[in-house]
Amino acid sequence: MTRELRAVPPGDGVLAALRDALAGGPALFVEVGSQTGSSGSENARLRRQKLPANVEQRVALVVKTSGSTGAPKRVMLSADAVLASAAASESALGGPGQWVLALPTQYIAGLNVLARSIAAGFDPAVVRGDGFTAKGFVAAARSLTEKVRFTSLVPAQLATLLDDVAAVEVLRDFSRVLVGGQASPRALLDRAADAGVRLTRTYGSSETCGGCVYDGRPIGQAAVRVEDDEVWLGGPTLADGYLGDPERTAERFVVADGAHWFRTADAGIWDGERLAVTGRRDDVVVSGGVKVSLGAVERVLRESVADAVVVAASDQRWGEVPVVITASDADVADAIAAVGRELGAPARPARVIRVAALPLLPSGKVDRVTLAALAARAAD
Repeated sequence: MTRELRAVPPGDGVLAALRDALAGGPALFVEVGSQTGSSGSENARLRRQKLPANVEQRVALVVKTSGSTGAPKRVMLSADAVLASAAASESALGGPGQWVLALPTQYIAGLNVLARSIAAGFDPAVVRGDGFTAKGFVAAARSLTEKVRFTSLVPAQLATLLDDVAAVEVLRDFSRVLVGGQASPRALLDRAADAGVRLTRTYGSSETCGGCVYDGRPIGQAAVRVEDDEVWLGGPTLADGYLGDPERTAERFVVADGAHWFRTADAGIWDGERLAVTGRRDDVVVSGGVKVSLGAVERVLRESVADAVVVAASDQRWGEVPVVITASDADVADAIAAVGRELGAPARPARVIRVAALPLLPSGKVDRVTLAALAARAAD
C-alpha cells in the first residue's frame, strides 16, 4: 500500500502538515528554497524535484540531508520513528516543554522541534526574519508562555547569541539548549557554560531521525556499537532508507546480530556507556605516506581558532595536505604548532586561507564542499 507524498513550502504550514502526516495523512516533504505562494501546482513541484507522487504507506516524512560533505540524499522516516525520537528527547530532557524553532524545517533538526512540540501539546515560538539573528531569537523567546522551555541550535547560532547581551539573558531562562549538527568547539561550549547556559550536545543524523545520543549517551531505546572504528546506530528511530536509492540503502543500513543498524561513516570510541565521536572515517588523507585525520587537525585548531575549518588540497610533493580556512583575523601560528606537537609534522596545515565569512548551508552547517573547491583553486 502507498500514500500520497505532499511537497510543502517552508513556513507556518509545515506544522499542520507534519501533524497530518504523523496521524496517517499524506506523507510530507518540505521543499528546499521554495516560498509560499510559488506558481505551479503541487504535482508540478513534485515532478520538478523528481519526487514520486506516492511512497510506501509506513513512510510519513521524507527529509533531505544537508549535503555538507557531499551530494544530499532523501531519507524516508516512519511516523513511529519520528514519534519515538520525540518521546526519547522528552524523557532525556526531563519532561515536556515549549520550544523555540530556530532551525530550518527543510531539515531534520527543525522538523524534530515541530514533532516535539506536537508531542508536548505546545505550539512552538518561531524565530522570524530573513536569516537567523539574535534580535529575532530574543523576540521568539519572549513570546513563550510556558516556564519549561527548550531550543535547538547549531554552533554558529549559539556563537551569535553569546555575542548579544539580551540573547544571553533569555538563554539562561531555557531549561535546556540543544546544540548539534556538527562538532562544537570546546571554547564555545566553555563560553556558554560560563554564561550560565544549560547546554546538551546532540549527535545523530537524518537517518536516525536526528539526535539520538545526548552528551555521549544514547537516549530512549537508541543503541550504539563501533565496528572497525565506525559508529553504528540502532533503535526505533532508524529511517527506512533512501528514497529511490536501494543500493545506497543496502550499503548504509545493515542487519547484525538480529538488529537493524545505520552505518554513520563516523569514527568513534564506545566504552559501553558513552560514545566519543573522533571524526569522519572519510576525512583521512595520506600526506607524504602518513595518514592524517582532518577532523583531528580541526579539533586541535579550534581550541584557539573557534571557526577553523580544515579541508584537503592536492600537493605536488606530499600528495595531499591539510589546509585551514577561517574568517578570523587571529594569528594561527601557535595553533598550527600545536597540531604538529599533538598529531605529528604531517598533520601541520600547509597553508591558511582567510575568507570574509564561512559559507553556510541553509541548515547552518559549514559548506565544506564549497571550501574544498576554494582550497583546490588556491592550490592550482
